[in-house]
Amino acid sequence: MMKHAFAALLFAGAAILPASAQDAGEIARVQEGKDCRSCNLFQADLSYMDLPGINVSGSRLRQADLSLATMNGADLSGANLSVANLFGARLTGADLSNADLTSASLVGAYFGGANLSGAKLAGANLGGAELATARGLTQRQLDTACGDGTTELPAGLRIPVCR
Repeated sequence: MMKHAFAALLFAGAAILPASAQDAGEIARVQEGKDCRSCNLFQADLSYMDLPGINVSGSRLRQADLSLATMNGADLSGANLSVANLFGARLTGADLSNADLTSASLVGAYFGGANLSGAKLAGANLGGAELATARGLTQRQLDTACGDGTTELPAGLRIPVCR
């Protein structure tokens, strides 16, 4: 009986501890266009923002909204962008090497000259995305993602159709 009471108390205590929630100060910093490496930007709203050359490498941007953001030349290497919304984002020359884009929406995003070496694309929707000049993109990465007839890819690569 004592074990059960202790377990219940421990569980209740864990429930009131903050989970890895976003850091409002770090989000505000990025919204001001300032670099923020390895920051906790969970569910940050960066939609429509112009953030050229920003460095958020290694940051947690899980479930963040970057729709229609312009992040040309940005450093997103090693960032967790899983389940993020990058609809229509402009990432010209951005570094997304080793970024986690698992289940992200990349519909209509522009990746001209972006580095996607080692990026995880499992479950990502690349419908209408422009990847023709992206660097480091492999067939193996694309096999885990999906796109459509308007997805532009480097020569010789193909992508499964989203269902």
